[in-house]
Amino acid sequence: MSILQIGAIGVLGALMAVQFKASKAEYAVYVSVAVSIFLFFCIAQRLSLFVDVIARLKSYINVDVAYIETMLKMVGLAYIAEFASGICKDAGHQAIAVQIETFCKLTILALGLPVLLALFEAIREFMA
Repeated sequence: MSILQIGAIGVLGALMAVQFKASKAEYAVYVSVAVSIFLFFCIAQRLSLFVDVIARLKSYINVDVAYIETMLKMVGLAYIAEFASGICKDAGHQAIAVQIETFCKLTILALGLPVLLALFEAIREFMA
């Protein structure tokens, strides 16, 4: 799908949600969630291109595969958390959205710690 089609779907979904919000607020949330999920799956298809490029880059440089996998996990977590948080905010549940964002940040931090430790170990070996 092109960006014009994605944009049109997003705008139409938002307009439908606004129409429903006046009479049936719960339907507005359902429309918003449905459009968001559809757009998320469209984005997920594009992410496969990103993964393919990372795999090709991996063949050019001598880097441990675990680091690249960790980076991809971090990117995926950030996108999923942003998506889920946005839906919660649209539904009027800001507190849940903040908790999702906080959990994601802590998870990304935990994923990054082994990489940080490996970096410090490499610096220590270089200094010795």
